[in-house]
Amino acid sequence: MPYVIGCVSQKGGPGKSTLARALGAAFALNEWSVLLADLDTKQGTATAWQQRRLRAGVSPEVPVQMFGNVAGAMRKAGDADILIVDGAPHASAETVAIAKAANLLLIPTGLSLDDLEPAVTLANTLTDQHAIPLERLAFVLCKVGSSTAELEAARTYLGKTRYATLDGAIPQKPAFSKAMDAGLSVIETPYKAPREQALQVIQAAIARFETLIASA
Repeated sequence: MPYVIGCVSQKGGPGKSTLARALGAAFALNEWSVLLADLDTKQGTATAWQQRRLRAGVSPEVPVQMFGNVAGAMRKAGDADILIVDGAPHASAETVAIAKAANLLLIPTGLSLDDLEPAVTLANTLTDQHAIPLERLAFVLCKVGSSTAELEAARTYLGKTRYATLDGAIPQKPAFSKAMDAGLSVIETPYKAPREQALQVIQAAIARFETLIASA
């Protein structure tokens, strides 16, 4: 069975797909066999992104397949080393299934309380009601603006919870939108400064994943 990293959220728009695509590219660049499972069957944005990537001839390949649930994705993962799950845009029973299957579960959030509060509610629900080990969960700050004070306030807020928050933050940048429009991930944008910001987050996620599987 493959290792599993899940990207889930309580609400749409915090950056799940951004994380999933970047993780898929990062593992593929490091010669892992990857499958990105797109569970958003209504929109299929990860699947559409892969088609743009294929048309542009971007390397490495990041295979993407649409599934109705994580169980189906795991059955069809074949010889993949790692399954990256891009969850549907709202929390559901399937979010719990992803959490139970995942070696690492990433919950992206923006900086406002409208984003932070639902993210923490989701984490608490998963650990308290569904017995997901809290060390498997980590928040990721995504789509952030330029305010250092706002970023620090969000870190302080999340620091009062039981969960880890990954180092770094993925900002809201035109460079990232253009990259994904071209079939690239945020760690593949040609613009150095945004690329390095995204890489810091993805490297932190991979380091946490490696720690978790080493201790399993």
